[in-house]
Amino acid sequence: MARDIQLKERWDYLVEKLSGKFSDGDPLELDAIIYLVGVQELGQYHRKYKKDDKLDLMHIAICRLLEPYGFYEFSFFDEEGWPHYNVVEELPTLKAGEQTVLMKEAIVSYFVEKEFIN
Repeated sequence: MARDIQLKERWDYLVEKLSGKFSDGDPLELDAIIYLVGVQELGQYHRKYKKDDKLDLMHIAICRLLEPYGFYEFSFFDEEGWPHYNVVEELPTLKAGEQTVLMKEAIVSYFVEKEFIN
């Protein structure tokens, strides 16, 4: 239970901190934060992205976020600098709430690793 409380506190703090940087006051939602991770991982901050690019950025983020859990492994960067990942292990079937908790946990761990939060 204490782990759940710590995750909630860290998640709320992260949302507040990211929203302060990237939002007009509204709290960022999970998908928006996943998108930001994708942009961070691609490292091409100052370009405009098409709709398909945005989906690809979210895919990059999910692969990167779930890499420490053993589901993906980094493979290579293509000629345009986009990272590619291989599936190591299929994701288990999770209920929607379980997926959300897994992603929040992975995102919090990512931002702790990047020393954006502690």
